[in-house]
Amino acid sequence: MDGITIGRTSLLCTLLLWAFQVCSGVVTVNVNPKVEVLKGDTAKLPCTYKVSPSSSNTVVEWYIDEQGTRKRVAFRSQGGEGKSDDDSPVTGRVTIGEDFTLTITSVDPSDELVFYCQVTAGPAGVGDAATKLEVFFAPEKPELTRPSSQAISAGETTSSEIGTCVTMNGHPQPRIIWFKDDQPLPEVKDRKEKTYMIPSVVKEASGLYTIKSTLYMQPTKADKDSVFQCTVEYYMPRDQIKQKKSDTITINLNYPSEKATFSLLNTDPVKEGDDVTMKCETDGNPQPEIDFTKDGDAITGQGGLLMLKSVKRTDSGLYKCTATDFDNLDADLSGMISLTVHYIDPVSVIPVQPQVVMLGDKVEWQCKTKASTAHTVHWKKGSEVLSQDGTLSLQDISYDKAGEYMCVGAVPSVPGLTAQATVNLTVKGKPMIETPAAGVVGKEGDMVTLKCSAYGFPAPQFTWKPSGKESVSVEGNKVVSTVTLQATAEVMKDGVTCKVSNEHGTDSKTFQISFKRAIDNSANRVLLSGNPVLKSADKQQGGSSGVVIAVVVCVLLLLLMVALIYFLNKKSKLPCSKKDKKEVAGGEVNNDIVVEMKTDKANEEAGLLTKRPSTEQ
Repeated sequence: MDGITIGRTSLLCTLLLWAFQVCSGVVTVNVNPKVEVLKGDTAKLPCTYKVSPSSSNTVVEWYIDEQGTRKRVAFRSQGGEGKSDDDSPVTGRVTIGEDFTLTITSVDPSDELVFYCQVTAGPAGVGDAATKLEVFFAPEKPELTRPSSQAISAGETTSSEIGTCVTMNGHPQPRIIWFKDDQPLPEVKDRKEKTYMIPSVVKEASGLYTIKSTLYMQPTKADKDSVFQCTVEYYMPRDQIKQKKSDTITINLNYPSEKATFSLLNTDPVKEGDDVTMKCETDGNPQPEIDFTKDGDAITGQGGLLMLKSVKRTDSGLYKCTATDFDNLDADLSGMISLTVHYIDPVSVIPVQPQVVMLGDKVEWQCKTKASTAHTVHWKKGSEVLSQDGTLSLQDISYDKAGEYMCVGAVPSVPGLTAQATVNLTVKGKPMIETPAAGVVGKEGDMVTLKCSAYGFPAPQFTWKPSGKESVSVEGNKVVSTVTLQATAEVMKDGVTCKVSNEHGTDSKTFQISFKRAIDNSANRVLLSGNPVLKSADKQQGGSSGVVIAVVVCVLLLLLMVALIYFLNKKSKLPCSKKDKKEVAGGEVNNDIVVEMKTDKANEEAGLLTKRPSTEQ
């Protein structure tokens, strides 16, 4: 080919390329590459476009990719009405809006597809863009269960099933992570390893996933207290990664015993009458058979417990437990306890009989006991401790020494270990009356009650003068007689006499009767019931009240007289002058009363009240 031919061919190609560019248009479509939505919610897939050159005959269509083939689900022409196609997975749930946004309601996991927005613009051509719809749903809390088979044995050469973890209804497909003692276990699927997992995935008809994972291990004795747990990890919109944890389980692990422990469960020292519990256990599982002996003689226990009810001092001794584990016959599985049962003997008191002594005499008791360890002995009456050496000696006995005395033996190192005995002391002698309290009545003739208390043994007899209605009672070491009688004039004057007597002598006291004092609130004066005010005042205070009243009356009269003179002087009705004042001041008249009143004004200087001699009258 010559040069002319080549030039013509090149020119022709250039012209054709220019013509193609002029005749063809451009359609640009924009969508979101990914739209995320929760199952059951509504998904919106927006679509916008640009056409160059512009076209009035534009159609927007939405398609899905179904096994490599596009299937239309909805379409809308520019200015027209949006329509959806039949027989698509989203039929009845899809609409296309005026802005060509595709809306899908009640989104289901099966809606997780690639959607295409295709724009056809007549001469400008065709353009499209793809958006992926992603559907999310949180799975249920995982459920962790142990196998129903027998317990796992430590040291086995094959792996045993530890547990199965199941989580349901998740989307997209979640995953299960295993934990032992809060530490994640590596995900291993190789069954040749000692620890591995066997996972399984089931896609339900709803499109949601059910995940199951079974953990296998070759546990050792160190795993006897290990805690296992599984966690489901799943995705949510906006690249969120979340987790849900199962409940925890422990494994029923069998392992041989290596040592035994024999312990006394009582926390306080053991004393006679206590219940005692001893426990023997090994560090193996399950617990082997256990036998008990006391001082070499076999005794019966219950499992790993040896229980003794209401122990006695004879239960003290050397106790031994022995366990037999057929998985480890070489181990020494035994333990020993030396049990001491503390005791205290009954307290003995000399003399034993109740003591009766005369008033003013002395008495002595000795108290002794024995105990398993150091002990104390003390005497007390009521709460008062009288002696701490076992000997109680009382000198110069009075009536208040009579009564019950207690000797108490105790072991301080063993709380509650005590013994005690009581003795009684009776004091004989003539009666002695306590200081009597005076009787009080409102008025003569009222009834009055008197109480006469007397010590003495034998019990004294009471005689009242004058007599009345009497009752007798015993209060501790005292005998009390209570009498009620009328406060006659004679009783008010002479009082009432209480006389007591027994074989050792007599005693008597007289009770005086007085009137009850009352308060007259209106006059703020103290009255004696039944008497006039002034008479009682003179009688009780020796006439002093009358003197005070007379002084007060005189002062009031004097003040009244001064006021009257002052008033008359102002009215110029009294013949007072300076001359008169001088005469009075000169002292020429005796036994006169002079009253001088002064004011700020000159004409109100003074007024004199003078008892003048007869020569001036």
